[in-house]
Amino acid sequence: MMFKKYVKGNQDYTNYEELKDNFSIEIPENFNFAYDVVDEYAKTEPNRTALVWCDDNDEEITFSFLDLKRASDKTANFLLSQGIKKGDAVMLILRRRYEFWFFLLALHKIGAIAVPATNLLLKSDIEYRTNAAGIKMIVALEDKDLQHQIDSAMPNSPTVQTLVTTGHREGWISFADAYTEQPQEFQRPQGAEASSNDDIMLLYFTSGTSGYPKMVQHNFAYPLGHIVTAKYWQKVVDGGLHLTLAETGWAKAVWGKIYGQWLAGSAVFAYDMITFVPGRLLEKMEKYKVTTFCAPPTVYRYLVRQDFTKYNLSSLVHCTTAGEALNAEIFNKFYEKTGLKMQEGYGQTELTLTIGNFDGMEPKPGSMGKPAPGYNIDIIDSEGNTCAAGEVGEIVIRLDKGRPFGMFAGYYKDEQRTQEAFMDGLYHTGDMAYTDEDGYFWFVGRIDDMIKSAGFRISPFEVESTLMQHPAVLECAVTGVADDTRNQVVKATIVVAPGYEPSQHLSMELQEFAKTESALYKAPRLIEFVKELPKTISGKIRHVAIRNKDNQK
Repeated sequence: MMFKKYVKGNQDYTNYEELKDNFSIEIPENFNFAYDVVDEYAKTEPNRTALVWCDDNDEEITFSFLDLKRASDKTANFLLSQGIKKGDAVMLILRRRYEFWFFLLALHKIGAIAVPATNLLLKSDIEYRTNAAGIKMIVALEDKDLQHQIDSAMPNSPTVQTLVTTGHREGWISFADAYTEQPQEFQRPQGAEASSNDDIMLLYFTSGTSGYPKMVQHNFAYPLGHIVTAKYWQKVVDGGLHLTLAETGWAKAVWGKIYGQWLAGSAVFAYDMITFVPGRLLEKMEKYKVTTFCAPPTVYRYLVRQDFTKYNLSSLVHCTTAGEALNAEIFNKFYEKTGLKMQEGYGQTELTLTIGNFDGMEPKPGSMGKPAPGYNIDIIDSEGNTCAAGEVGEIVIRLDKGRPFGMFAGYYKDEQRTQEAFMDGLYHTGDMAYTDEDGYFWFVGRIDDMIKSAGFRISPFEVESTLMQHPAVLECAVTGVADDTRNQVVKATIVVAPGYEPSQHLSMELQEFAKTESALYKAPRLIEFVKELPKTISGKIRHVAIRNKDNQK
């Protein structure tokens, strides 16, 4: 397991407190994941499985570390032939195609900046990103709709010099054709051309639930921060096969599809699905003997509806979840069907795993867990005071004892936002939470989304979690609506589940349900049924869009 080279002292902690107090990473000078991990595996264990890839067309390929060393070398030579050099920004829109790993590693080798993006981007999204990041090349999968959006954006994307496709398209370079012509060896750059720990390696655009997305920059030391993510939270198995469901356009992909998993000795499973079909996913997990799995609670909500007796998931030993609070009902159903207790976690694009459930901790469904090693977490009120247990405040990271492993280097070309995030020796997450008497953290919501009604501070997230327990609710968003007497009243915007119809009777039923399942003051006074909720490209609900619409009425 490669990670042992970078961890000081003991590596096999079974007690949370011992892990939190003693874990530390040794970051070498000029660390480069592509050379120091992938190429090192290729030298010492060339046949070790790195990536198992398949798609819905029954195509499947297994890559060893030697395969990926050679593929990334050839891809690096291709990039150089197209004028890409150290510091250049290259956008990767590859869904879950295996070429994503070729290009990501190749860009690391060159010292260029990888900018992963989702294939759901439209013309305006592409224009904004290419100009904000100074994108020099776009590499995209062969998809006519996506490529049309990219072509449409090019007249307003002056920095883009080259378009590359995994297939063929007029005016684009075919990577499939050019790849075969490239030399198989690529020499590690030296001197000024070599990457350093402080160079920008990755650039991610945040979801942008309000305003334009921010550009989060990570340096070359970032992958080492995911040792905790993979080894101690996801609990990947040395020689096992880990599946994180995220598409490669999102930061969660590098949480679960490359860095920490390979450092901890696990291979990665990539299923390039076009549409999420729960039963088909379980079939793939059975066929390829997935050992560890990570997905958002929404995915588990669909999985527990399946008949698990149809699938042999005996290879599965550990499951994790993040992105939203886990409903106790889903936790219990999954435990009943698999014997596995899901472990939740919390983090941001800006960070690695920040709060999580670890060995020696009994998971509390809905709780994020406790601070990850390297993270000095606090919850503070509006005046900067530490909140008592049960008191809601902002999650902050105290930096007086040093920055956590893998923390972002700031917002790209945005000094003002960077300074706002790092005020008073703290990193402000913008997320609200509280701790219980046992020190477990419970997510409440974004600061901007909090509702103030009749003197109460109400978490939209908490009300949403309550309403989601009702079988008639498929999706919901809770917001505050201005009110002369209460300042704000709670409103729930709801998409009903199949088999139910919006009605005044259902509205009253949901209000009564909320009153019986939570405090009376949290129950929605207003309910609106809609066909769909406004969302970001990453699928996050845009509460701000609902608030703005209500304010215009």
